[in-house]
Amino acid sequence: MTTRKPIAVATNESPQSQAAVLWAARRAERAGLPLVVLHVVDDRWVAEPYPWIGVMEEAGDRLLQTAAGRVRDAFPIAITTRLLTGGIGRSLAKYSAKASMLVIGSGTGHLGGSLADRALQVAASSKVPVAVVGTQDLEGRSGVVVGVDGSKEATQAVAFAAAEADREGDELTVVYAIIAPDRVVDAGLTSTSLAELIADEERLVLAETVAGLKEDYPGLQVHQVLETERGPVEALVDAAMNARMLVVGNRGRGAIQRLLLGSTAHGVLRHLPCPTVITRIQASKNKN
Repeated sequence: MTTRKPIAVATNESPQSQAAVLWAARRAERAGLPLVVLHVVDDRWVAEPYPWIGVMEEAGDRLLQTAAGRVRDAFPIAITTRLLTGGIGRSLAKYSAKASMLVIGSGTGHLGGSLADRALQVAASSKVPVAVVGTQDLEGRSGVVVGVDGSKEATQAVAFAAAEADREGDELTVVYAIIAPDRVVDAGLTSTSLAELIADEERLVLAETVAGLKEDYPGLQVHQVLETERGPVEALVDAAMNARMLVVGNRGRGAIQRLLLGSTAHGVLRHLPCPTVITRIQASKNKN
């Protein structure tokens, strides 16, 4: 009997959540993990718990059985269902402690409100990476793209993306987007000289971010992209347009207006190019 945690996927039977269940089932099969299909009954606005809550729970159970049945015959994995009640974001984040990954669809119906806001809310409090899946055709796609900002925390996103790419035989593209200063004379330097100095400095930051990957994954092909002309959201969406997966952190830290992964993740989810994983970034602790 396996003790590895299952992949959990939330559904409301929208096209986006159906795609998320299918994506999660495929991933669970490849990883040899069980799958748990979740549905949240949001009872926060029910003034009188009964009988309406019972009706909502019955409908939720039927929805779960339909969703699970759609993939049960296609994938030789253990599939169970779980009905949750309460606030959707909080319920999913709480349940994530029991999973190895939480998968949600890119539709707004199940999440409520703004997709990007709710997905980031789930990711910020989730104990595991959160994958957001849309309805894009994934046939023929390859490669993993990861956004970085030069912080120590961002190296954890790179570690997740590198392991993913190596496991699936994909190439890894590491994108570091910076906002260059206005092209004006600064500190006696011409605009061209200043831009070149900053680009050289940030290339070193990018190189340090991927340092060690060749040792850990000798067969992994890594591409480094330093973007100075476009914003991070546009750069990442473009780089991942034909990718199998995009990885970003749920937050970052900036210097010289570096890639702020919180706002970047928000923007990427609004222009979702492919299945996007928001990693669980934990602040590095200084050790004396």
